[in-house]
Amino acid sequence: MTMSFTDRPEPAAAQQDRPQLQKAIDEIIDSGVTGVQLRVNGERGEWVGNAGVCELDGSAEPPVDGHGRIGSTTKTFAATLVLQLVAEGRIGLDDPAADHLPGFGLDRRITVRMLLQHTSGVFNFTGEYYDDGTFAPGIPATTAGREWVDNRFRTYRPQELVRFALSKPARFEPGTDWSYSNTNYVIARLLIEQVTGRPLAEVMQERILGPLNLTGTQLPETREEIPEPHSRAYYRYEEDGEQKTVDVTRQNPSWISTGGDMISTTRDLHTFISALMGGRLLPAPLLAEMCKPHPKIGYGLGVMVQETEDGGTVITHNGGIAGHAALMYSTPDGSTTLTALLNYVDDAAMSLAEAVRRTTQQLVEEVFSNGPARSASGPAEAAENLSTISV
Repeated sequence: MTMSFTDRPEPAAAQQDRPQLQKAIDEIIDSGVTGVQLRVNGERGEWVGNAGVCELDGSAEPPVDGHGRIGSTTKTFAATLVLQLVAEGRIGLDDPAADHLPGFGLDRRITVRMLLQHTSGVFNFTGEYYDDGTFAPGIPATTAGREWVDNRFRTYRPQELVRFALSKPARFEPGTDWSYSNTNYVIARLLIEQVTGRPLAEVMQERILGPLNLTGTQLPETREEIPEPHSRAYYRYEEDGEQKTVDVTRQNPSWISTGGDMISTTRDLHTFISALMGGRLLPAPLLAEMCKPHPKIGYGLGVMVQETEDGGTVITHNGGIAGHAALMYSTPDGSTTLTALLNYVDDAAMSLAEAVRRTTQQLVEEVFSNGPARSASGPAEAAENLSTISV
């Protein structure tokens, strides 16, 4: 166990001061997760701790400020960039996305807002789960089992992912329902690049990573490695009746693109979400639009909005991608934040999803309220499940 607490130099005193935080992440390990690193910032200062191990069959603890793949927490970064362009008048939030992206055959009823809020109806290129229990598979790199393992180093272009999705039937008419689709955010990436005339990585560096000094955060594009230090990620599947566990720390994240490809640290995620909610990245009216939840699921524009049991509000977007996951929570003013990175053994059955959801909610309860946080209008499945498909 490693921890620190600003302005309280004695580790023992820090542990005594907030033992429930350590207890909460220990319970996440008890649920089956391999390792956790947690950072909490608020009026009581900063608390940093870890639990578990950084690799299977090892004894080393997770680095307290290590790097990890953050999955769909990437979407909050991307939405912020789009809204900055809206603030500058270069994109209209209710513009048809097709006006900025000719040549894809996008339904002209799909607006920029619908992309950011997952109300476009566009097919999810990582696979679509329907209400009747049926499943329509996505691209090969998102299928389960040995096929996913064998395809994890393949390079996909964002345009390829979008064209694949648009070749499939839409889930619903634009603006008539809500359904989480990674395709929305790959279209948003292409929109940013089209409007700025520059690669997304350059725009992200100039507008967010550089100004906030997020030196531990990157868009890896097709790069397979994670910067040191980091914990290791695993994927488990069955073949010929035998369970196999594969180290999938190295992978080419182009298969998910802006749906969930970024790498970060708990420190950088804290800096980012506190700056965003604190009004440093967006003007107040657009920040309010971002945090306005959809009535069906509580999803805003790149963030989830949750109510706490005692009537408070938490802004969040978590993500999971093939054995790595990120948690990112903040009060609406950015004054209190919770950020965490997890490493675990992923599998097609998402066997850890419910246990992690439950223990994570206990952690959020400890930090933000006297009762459990809940979605403004229902469960936050899309932001909390852990699976090979980035969520």
